[in-house]
Amino acid sequence: MAEQTPPRTYETPPTERPITEAEAARSAGLAHNEHLKIASGYLRGTLADGLLKHATGAISEDDGQLVKFHGMYMQDDRDIRAERTKKKLEKAFSFMIRLRIAGGVVTPKQWLALDKIATTYAGGALRATTRQTFQYHGVIKSNLKRTMAAIDATLLDTIAACGDVNRNVMAATNPAQVGAHKAAYQLGKDISDSLLPKTSAWREIWLDGERVVGGEEEAEVEPVYGKTYLPRKFKTVIAVPPSNEVDIFAHDLGFIAILDDKNEVTGWNVTVGGGMGMTHGETDTFPRTADVMCFVEPEDALKTAEAVMTVQRDWGNRKVRKNARLKYTIERYGLAAFRAEVEKRVGKPLADPKPFTFTNNGDRYGWTEGDDGRHHLTLYIPSGRIKDIDGGPQLLTGLRRIAEIHEGDFRLTGNQNVIIANVPAEKRAEIEALVDQYGLQKGASALRRNSMACVALPTCGLALAESERYLPDLMTELETSLASHGLQDDEITIRMTGCPNGCARPYIAEIGLVGRGPERYHLYLGAAFDGSRLGKLYGEDVTASEIKTILDPLFAAYAKNKQPGERFGDYLIRDGYVTKTINGPDFHDKIGPLKSAA
Repeated sequence: MAEQTPPRTYETPPTERPITEAEAARSAGLAHNEHLKIASGYLRGTLADGLLKHATGAISEDDGQLVKFHGMYMQDDRDIRAERTKKKLEKAFSFMIRLRIAGGVVTPKQWLALDKIATTYAGGALRATTRQTFQYHGVIKSNLKRTMAAIDATLLDTIAACGDVNRNVMAATNPAQVGAHKAAYQLGKDISDSLLPKTSAWREIWLDGERVVGGEEEAEVEPVYGKTYLPRKFKTVIAVPPSNEVDIFAHDLGFIAILDDKNEVTGWNVTVGGGMGMTHGETDTFPRTADVMCFVEPEDALKTAEAVMTVQRDWGNRKVRKNARLKYTIERYGLAAFRAEVEKRVGKPLADPKPFTFTNNGDRYGWTEGDDGRHHLTLYIPSGRIKDIDGGPQLLTGLRRIAEIHEGDFRLTGNQNVIIANVPAEKRAEIEALVDQYGLQKGASALRRNSMACVALPTCGLALAESERYLPDLMTELETSLASHGLQDDEITIRMTGCPNGCARPYIAEIGLVGRGPERYHLYLGAAFDGSRLGKLYGEDVTASEIKTILDPLFAAYAKNKQPGERFGDYLIRDGYVTKTINGPDFHDKIGPLKSAA
């Protein structure tokens, strides 16, 4: 008789709203960021004064936390940090600015304006992120207000693109399902608008807007968030099967479209409790795939989104920040209790989830005709970096030329690629000619098509190892290995990050590499091709030069022994090379190779 798993024991959820008074927060031992938020005057802090301090390119440490809510991170160029320190110079500080673009859709006019901002203030590059939006890098402090004013002029903003709030909402981009895409985009935009912080601090600080008299004292200035906002970041995505290109299981809250036989949305399965980040060496932190909690009718989706977020607002851990995400809240109190509280706040019982199937979490490259007769072209953008490459694709110039004549829209994908969408049949040849002229890529090798990397060095202050700059070279090595085993056309997901925060979602890639130090990585294997299962730590502190050596015999075994249609991650589990990860809590159990691949 099989051994029975003992039932889980969960804690009793809290019944009070979060503490918002400074003295009470100190007495309760809340995390430092909670005190910052309470004292910030709804995200103002001393940011306005700090921008006037021209003797430094930095802002204060506390303002560095608050500015995230405004869509920014302060960074410095780590490639020249040592040299500047030797010369007793301040670090080369600059800012990363992330836009809020629900569903990743922009007009050609907006594209051209964002391009101009990139060439004026951000080193001639736009970066499409894994959050289906744009980032600018290298904006110096003296140009921040000019950059923000230029972004505002495009009718876009950066509010809540970072910070302890509902961040940029991702939505399915599959252009072949026009009606479903429209429904997914609209739900994403509605959630983004509904859960947006109401403080006027962004406009006051960056656009010299008028301050609402007594605004920071108004108890209702943040009717949903309150003074302390959320315990940690909160990420929402909308998926349309069979494609899971938004990686729905990697996020706090998700909506999976349930379609009828005409591809129309009849409602949404709701997922909760996914998240990628962890801390090396601390097993009480772990990535987690989301649970499919319930099914909601279309008219209840927005209310359900707010209910899920407010339960996390009230139940999330505000004492230990590393355990503050929704994934830990559900592990602490249980899915059943969480669902019951969501139903209470929605005001009705919610139905159980309905069947659905995902087949992959990648993009469709090349031309696709939608069911409305309009055409869509997905371009491969290596690591999302939109710039002109010497001797290679002229991505920035080429897309600028396309934006000048395009009549549809542009869509960013969760895989850092760009879709030239809604092209009338008669304009397709003109677009195609520009794609060819500027060497834009309508695809790449099977491995590169399913790759992602975070920015990492030199700008990200959290990076322990290279990612974006190294992954292309590694893929060249691995492509040689795959081809030697006849696997050059096999689709395998590979993702790399410079630190364990997991911005490129490596833990749900069939080959996941997470930075540990200079040229050292943890290697994770055994995740599912559709993004529904976490990988398992296979190799610890693997040097860059060892990665191919470790993977080559596994590729050989896969080529020899795989079953028809079997994916690489599934094969490694079936043939006993790595343990299957069920979910977050067992992520750190039974790690390492189960048998030799030599």
